[in-house]
Amino acid sequence: MVQAYNFLASWQLFPEKCDFQSGIPPKSGNYKIESIENGHALGISINWVSMDNEAYYTQYRIVPDGVMRTFDNPELADAATASIINSSTLLFQFFKNEQSVLQVKHEIMPNGYLKLTQEGADNAGKTFVNIEIYHKQLSVLPYASSVAGVAIRPTKEGVIKHKALSAMEDQTNMQLDQIRQQIELLARQAQEIRKRKELSMMIYEAKLNFKPQIGHIYHLYEKNDGQHILSLVSPQEWGGSGPFRQFVSSVRLLADHTWVEVNN
Repeated sequence: MVQAYNFLASWQLFPEKCDFQSGIPPKSGNYKIESIENGHALGISINWVSMDNEAYYTQYRIVPDGVMRTFDNPELADAATASIINSSTLLFQFFKNEQSVLQVKHEIMPNGYLKLTQEGADNAGKTFVNIEIYHKQLSVLPYASSVAGVAIRPTKEGVIKHKALSAMEDQTNMQLDQIRQQIELLARQAQEIRKRKELSMMIYEAKLNFKPQIGHIYHLYEKNDGQHILSLVSPQEWGGSGPFRQFVSSVRLLADHTWVEVNN
């Protein structure tokens, strides 16, 4: 089962990235692949939530050795095969009356996503191709698979779990969002302190002909030789940059002896 290692995960559906020719993409869903029976078989678990917030669940086992075996979900098929093509491709095929009714190709994409391509025929005999895109699940909220694929039935337990997990997901997402906002605030504060430090270093390296007072506003200019000078005279009073090359900024001295840029 080493070759199937890349597939062994709980995969969360991107409904907006799906392309369905048959059926309607679910609101959310989860497709779980795990190694069972001491690595001799794969366990497939599918949870999905419809647009009407109905929770559905199904599971089955399949042996990825290319041998056709009786399938334990007669509503979908009476036999199935599974083959590991390579480390990034896994193929399931389902049969009824020795006729192929559904093929499910699993592909690990270069970006790490899981792509499921389902090829089959609907009840009217019309062929379809449904494409589902998943990423490895980071949360525990169950997300969906294709309505047109494996037959799935609603369960009371699934509905209860979905409601509980939805509430948990909302709470943890809210807490994570609060932490994210705090991190963003700290990052902005750190950036402001860094800017104050850089400005303060520039001013303390500039020429000072007076002792600045805390809370007062002064004006920083660049001289013709590239050096900086702090002045009591504003650009408006000079009528421009005065005798200097250019005006840099108006600044205020804070109580911690750092400088902050101000807008006149």
